[in-house]
Amino acid sequence: MSTEEKSAAPRSLAEALRARDDVSLAALLRSRPDLITPVPTDLTQLATRAGTRASVVRALERLDRFTLQTAEALAVAGDPATYGELLGLMAGDDGDPAVAGALPRAVALLREQALVWGGDDRLRLVRTARELLAPSAQHPSPTGLGPTVREAAAGMSPGRVQDLLTTLGLPSTHDSVTALAALSALFTDRERMAALLAELPAGSVEVLDRLVWGPPYGQVTHDPAPHLRQLLDRGLLLPTAPGTVVLPREVALHLRAGRAHRTTEPVPPPVEAVAAYRPQVVDATAAGQALAALATVEELLKDWHEGGPAVLRAGGLSVRDLKRTAVALDVPEPVAAFWTELAYAAGLLASDGEADERYAATPAYDEWRELPAAERWARLAEAWLAATRTPGLVGGRDAKDRTLSALGPNLDRSAAPEVRHRVLALLAGLPEGSAPAEESVLARLRWERPLRGPRRDGGDGREDDLRTRLARWTLAEAELLGVTGRGALAAAGRALIGAPEPAHRAGPPEDSAGPGAKLPVHHHRTPAALPSPSAAERAAASAAAARLLAPLLPEPLDHVLLQADLTAVAPGPLERPLADTLGVLADVESRGGATVYRFTPGSVRRALDAGRTAADLHAFLARHSRTPVPQPLTYLIDDVARRHGQLRVGAASAYVRCDDDATLDEILADKRAAGLGLRRLAPTVLAAEADPAALLEGLRAMGFAPAAESAGGDVLISRADAHRTPPRAAPEPVPDGPPVPDDTLLTAAIRAVRAGDLASTAPRKPVPGTGEGTPAANGELPRTGAAETLATVQAAVLTGEALWIGYVNAEGAASQRVIAPIRVEGGFVTAYDHTADEVRTYPLHRITGVAELAEEG
Repeated sequence: MSTEEKSAAPRSLAEALRARDDVSLAALLRSRPDLITPVPTDLTQLATRAGTRASVVRALERLDRFTLQTAEALAVAGDPATYGELLGLMAGDDGDPAVAGALPRAVALLREQALVWGGDDRLRLVRTARELLAPSAQHPSPTGLGPTVREAAAGMSPGRVQDLLTTLGLPSTHDSVTALAALSALFTDRERMAALLAELPAGSVEVLDRLVWGPPYGQVTHDPAPHLRQLLDRGLLLPTAPGTVVLPREVALHLRAGRAHRTTEPVPPPVEAVAAYRPQVVDATAAGQALAALATVEELLKDWHEGGPAVLRAGGLSVRDLKRTAVALDVPEPVAAFWTELAYAAGLLASDGEADERYAATPAYDEWRELPAAERWARLAEAWLAATRTPGLVGGRDAKDRTLSALGPNLDRSAAPEVRHRVLALLAGLPEGSAPAEESVLARLRWERPLRGPRRDGGDGREDDLRTRLARWTLAEAELLGVTGRGALAAAGRALIGAPEPAHRAGPPEDSAGPGAKLPVHHHRTPAALPSPSAAERAAASAAAARLLAPLLPEPLDHVLLQADLTAVAPGPLERPLADTLGVLADVESRGGATVYRFTPGSVRRALDAGRTAADLHAFLARHSRTPVPQPLTYLIDDVARRHGQLRVGAASAYVRCDDDATLDEILADKRAAGLGLRRLAPTVLAAEADPAALLEGLRAMGFAPAAESAGGDVLISRADAHRTPPRAAPEPVPDGPPVPDDTLLTAAIRAVRAGDLASTAPRKPVPGTGEGTPAANGELPRTGAAETLATVQAAVLTGEALWIGYVNAEGAASQRVIAPIRVEGGFVTAYDHTADEVRTYPLHRITGVAELAEEG
């Protein structure tokens, strides 16, 4: 490299960033959004922030496996390292074409993210990343390599170092630095090392083989065996502490044929397909799942119409209430937790905020129920995709060993939306109708975000394991929700993530390709951080998904089939008014392609409580049944209606009145009425100690059908959907760090950083009376008197020259700026501010000082 090129080479990360164009800076800030929160004042501050431990750890954890391996290799290379040295560490002495082909991309990505800077002849890993990835006794390197000869022998006595030189036949020297350099040169010389190792006995070689791929540390006694003594005498093992030895890095690299890693993975593993179906089959299956999902959510909210389970003191559902909900929905408890959390994420249920706090449907649920089925599904799917709440954690333990409950706290995992979207994107990359092998999806995700084991920032790696569990849950939940069908991504699911809609194949494939089939998969670069979709983009994707799903859903029916066994069969989804009325009049017995409703005395009484008369019910059934109304059902309705309201319950605490005093005699004689505290007030009136609600339940348990009445004696109409929470917003997802900036913010931030950098790096003349090493030279604010400040600014107005000023705003924040004064009047200077790239006015008394910019040349 020429002298001119050396002088142009960056001497720091800040200089390397300063040489970037705006597109490159935007890529950096997009991939590492924490660097822009808040916007740095200049590029020096940006470089400092890019080297902080927290930011570097976050950046390293978002690298794919091969790029991370490249950074790990640079951490054990020289500082700086050449590209050739790095290629040797990655590809080995024999070379690897795949590694050689992928390495430029990995280095470019590390440069883009400001983890590596410098040209190919002087590659430098940022200091913090080197500290995190380089080998040490406390933190072994992911490469399995140990310290260099110089590092391992740092505590050895000069005499011991000389003994090593003598044993190895190297010239002796009294300078330990020169001696260690000679040892390093020997261990990095392939031919001399081969000759040295050939002299060793088999036992010594076996010890080296055990240590070569790590960990490089071993234990020895105070009197080592002869085969160990030969290694110690030749410096092939160096003592690091009493009883502990280490294999020097140079020796290990020779034994590894130059490789820093046992296995490099330059290419992402393909996602394998285990089955292929016709796209129409996938879409139809997914549509059936979507319809079942809507029915399940409605059944859940219907079950909680009158006020659902109580909210635990610590928040969430109790284990007993979750089990009861699972029984009501006829699903396992983990699946019940998923539907509950999904309804909560979509804003359809929440706590009511009352003193006796309970869960109930929100007003948004009533609006949601009025939407077409496809739009209702899209609303649920959109909420699921963006939610950070993770139902799969329900039943586990938190950091304080407390059980995690459904709808409770501590269920948010900020990585969930990213993992869900990425899993669906991988499915979208398969040929249409292909179902992936789960393990191949997990392997691909691990390559894109490799498991790094114990984290250097004090973490325990649990979040890495969580990503695998999130991916498994995503595949299962997508099938439950109808985003996938038979494991393959449906057309509506593609639209939901914004993937292009593929054309259906001209010829139908086999319905199943059989286990183990590998279908062509495009290798994609690791997904870079992208801005979160805007509300408009999410709405457009949701609308597209609903549009694709709508033709696949059956039209709502206006009829049912009544059976003689007091059941009704709905052969498909029912129109909303019919479903609502039938849901009150009968109990759902089973769901599926057809829903079976059963009529019972309790369900008929429920309809009568809601204000219906027997005549209304007969007319309703006759109008909506395609089969004749069975006689047993007619008798059931008439029998329940005949007894309904014969008893009246009001507030006394409570009372019972009935025109038939024989009925009251029967109640008083029943032993089951003992707990109600009944006593006769009049031939047709009983008073009770129990409250009206308890009295109603008690009498119904005894087989009566009482009706509640108001203080005026009117029958109270109870409606199943009367209880709603106050308006509640859906829970906001917990962000995974700062949001990725959009283009507008990036443009403004880069402009501000460039302007601030101009102000901080513009060459200046020395401040009068201070000389070299002054605040001007040190980057501090200039200090001049008021008279000198005014005179300098007035002179600049006449000459049109730019000035460097220090300025303190009304909040006391100090900054330095480059301005071109236009006029001075009334104690203010109006100038073009190069830092802000606009004309501004500054009070002179807030200017700490001025300095002229040095002439270029």
